[in-house]
Amino acid sequence: MFDRKAVFSLGNAIIDALRPPVTVRAHCDIPCGIYDPHEAQIGALTVLRMDQLIGELRALPKPNTPEEMETSQAKLARFMLVKEAHAERVKSELRVIWADYFTPDHLKQYPQLHEQFFQAMKLASKARQGTNLADAQALLAAVQGIAETFWKTKGAGTRRQPSLQKSGGDMIYPVPAA
Repeated sequence: MFDRKAVFSLGNAIIDALRPPVTVRAHCDIPCGIYDPHEAQIGALTVLRMDQLIGELRALPKPNTPEEMETSQAKLARFMLVKEAHAERVKSELRVIWADYFTPDHLKQYPQLHEQFFQAMKLASKARQGTNLADAQALLAAVQGIAETFWKTKGAGTRRQPSLQKSGGDMIYPVPAA
C-alpha cells in the first residue's frame, strides 16, 4: 500500500522544481473594483430606526391581556432581530471595504482610517447590544465619516442629503470633483 498524501506531496514538489510557482496578488477575492459604503449607511439607519421603534413600544401603555402582551413581545423580538442583523451587516460591509478596498497608500493619505474603522466596528457592537438612540446615532455618524473618506479616495466630493427614511438622518453621496 502507498501513502497517497506522500505521493501527492512528492508530485507537487517535482512540479514546483520543474516550474516554480508564481506569486499572484489581488486586492480582494474577486478584484471587481466595485465598492460603496451605501449599504453600511442603510444598515446604520436601520439600527437607528429599530431603536426608535423599541422606544415607541416602551412608551405605549402596558399590555392588559395575554394577547396584547404576546403582540408586544413579538414586536420587540422582531425589532431586536432586525437591529442585530443590520448592525452585523454594517460590520460586514465595512470589513469588505476596509480589507479589500483601502490600501497602504490610502493609509498614508488618511492616517485616521484605522481609528475610523475600529470605532465604527465598536459602535456597531454597542448599538447591537443595547437600545440607546445615542449609540445608534454615533454609529451612523461613524459610518458617514468613513463614507466621506471613502469617496475622497476616489477623487470625489461628497454631499449630505436627508435620507427621507422614517429614522431621519443623512446619507453621504459622491459628487464629481470640480
